[in-house]
Amino acid sequence: MSGQSLLAPGELSPIRSVPGNIRRPEYVGKPAPTPYTGPEVQTPETVEAMRVAGRIAARAMAEAAKIIAPGVTTDELDKVAHEYMCDHGAYPSTLGYRNFPKSLCTSINEVICHGIPDSTVLRDGDIINLDVTAYIGGVHGDNNATYLVGDVDEESRLLVERTRESLNRAIKAVKPGRQINVIGRVIESYAKRFGYGVVRDFTGHGINSSFHSGLIIPHYDSPHATTVIQPGMTFTIEPMLTLGTHEYDMWDDGWTVVTKDRKRTAQFEHTLVVTETGTEILTLP
Repeated sequence: MSGQSLLAPGELSPIRSVPGNIRRPEYVGKPAPTPYTGPEVQTPETVEAMRVAGRIAARAMAEAAKIIAPGVTTDELDKVAHEYMCDHGAYPSTLGYRNFPKSLCTSINEVICHGIPDSTVLRDGDIINLDVTAYIGGVHGDNNATYLVGDVDEESRLLVERTRESLNRAIKAVKPGRQINVIGRVIESYAKRFGYGVVRDFTGHGINSSFHSGLIIPHYDSPHATTVIQPGMTFTIEPMLTLGTHEYDMWDDGWTVVTKDRKRTAQFEHTLVVTETGTEILTLP
């Protein structure tokens, strides 16, 4: 595996502003969101709004990814995604969510998820996950992907490639009438072929007018995930695979989650709506 030194927190830039005419999610300025009490099956109108939000989130992530290179800071990536969403009338969902200070998450190497963009400089050989969510039309669209920075070692490259494949396989397994745990079963069985760990404590989730509706999508074969999949349900699948243990530590910032053994980890995510025969991906650029 790459011999890169471990990460340490950088310096945060000031919180970026959002034009006043852009609608904010209800949780902005509050310590926590109001719990969602609505249905997991959404109306066609809500799904159509989520297509718009998902498309903007996917394009914002793609714009930020264009500048990934050694020497670029994670704060620069945040600026690109922030400006893209604002320019297209969307609010960056993570900004102010439970006091998160930035407009996307940037998770490098051993960071499983929720890394905060700061002055950290990308290095040749790193891998980095960008997690972008856009809020527009009263709904959210959420996606993430892991990218290679410069010349990346083969073990890390394969981890990224196989994590993407685990998401693709999980999406294909989603069918009305099946239980939610089919998703984790597919991911875990594929990951085990390569000896990868599957993160258990951070999951996919229901999403709609709420950033996290309360529906949980485990990425391992959980006997408790017995909810039956129905047409019109909207949720994310976002497997996090590791080169070692699935156990983790959290930085003092209360957000940045790193593998306990500090081995590398990768993640991919899409927001989906269940159709009569399978799924439609809502976060395609």
